[in-house]
Amino acid sequence: MSVSRMLVFLGLVLSVSAGIHYYLWARLVRDIGWPPPYGRVLGWGVVALALALPLFLLVSRALPREVASPISWVVYTWLGLMFLLFALLVPADLVRGLAWLIERLAGTPADPARRQFLARLFGGIVGAGALGAAGYGIWSVLRPIAVKPVKVPLANLPDPFAGFVIAQITDVHVGPTIGRSFIEELVAKTNAMEPDLVAITGDLVDGTVERLGPLLEPLSRLKARHGVYFVTGNHEYFSGAADWVQHLATLGVRVLRNERVSIERDGAALDLAGVDDPTGGNFLPDHGPDLAGALAGRDPARLLLLLAHQPRQVHEAADHGVALQLSGHTHGGQIFPFNFLVPLQQPFVAGLHRVRDTAIYVSRGTGYWGPPMRVGAPAELTRLELVRA
Repeated sequence: MSVSRMLVFLGLVLSVSAGIHYYLWARLVRDIGWPPPYGRVLGWGVVALALALPLFLLVSRALPREVASPISWVVYTWLGLMFLLFALLVPADLVRGLAWLIERLAGTPADPARRQFLARLFGGIVGAGALGAAGYGIWSVLRPIAVKPVKVPLANLPDPFAGFVIAQITDVHVGPTIGRSFIEELVAKTNAMEPDLVAITGDLVDGTVERLGPLLEPLSRLKARHGVYFVTGNHEYFSGAADWVQHLATLGVRVLRNERVSIERDGAALDLAGVDDPTGGNFLPDHGPDLAGALAGRDPARLLLLLAHQPRQVHEAADHGVALQLSGHTHGGQIFPFNFLVPLQQPFVAGLHRVRDTAIYVSRGTGYWGPPMRVGAPAELTRLELVRA
């Protein structure tokens, strides 16, 4: 990404953040009319939080991880709570606006005391609702990793591959608030499945190899009869994808960069292909998806599985006869109501779907990004079992 595009992006993010913080201050501090000194303290608190977010993002990678991690929990928790407050305040304001319109049409005299009462009522409801949702969301990411079983019916599945188990790991986002202990638990639960194959479909990290490499060492203990495979996600390209490709190889993880491998079982075989994330070409000249290149010279009679980080890659996959695509990227929305915004960019949010003759499974993700919370979109370690259709 060019410097100019990065500056434009940062400017947009900061403008949106400043606008949301002002809106929260106006509705939850100014309009409620807190008595002195609480109103002033809360007002300056909102200003401090508004400044803390961009400042921390600028300096976080320069701080030792043992210092950055606890600060990250505070900053990113506020980021999630801020969004929940905003998401609940907007419909509350619509209700208040409707009440105001009815008053105007009915010719009812303005009553400042009544307006303040409504501001306090709605503010209390919104505040309690957001805190409750944030608390549930934090609990959701701190509880043990849940294994989600999914049966995938496939036509023309060779008999020896009936019951073939794929463990899908995706969108872990090892970084500011996810560390080695999470990876150790993830490896233990994955190995307990006794999978035939492990597929890591991108966004494994949020940081450089130098900073996070030791935290991923437990991945070297993943066990699968037919190997552990990885494809890049967009966050690898924010974190030095070339270095990560090399480092994962030292952990016994095979990175599929626009290439395919043959998976053989009891005299039968299928093809497993993997492609780069679509953002790759914006960062490295030799990166970016090339499905046609990955499939060059392939026997079309073989069943074909594809690892591709983003669900929107499924349309090209269907054109090339892919039987099953495994993807992540969406987090299932992570925090309601983001799940309603994901379809603006991706064809599917989560679950098993079909595009023509191609099945696609979209995981909600195994970790989380940004706010350490999930509301309405629990994380998953997916156990996919291939069965004959």
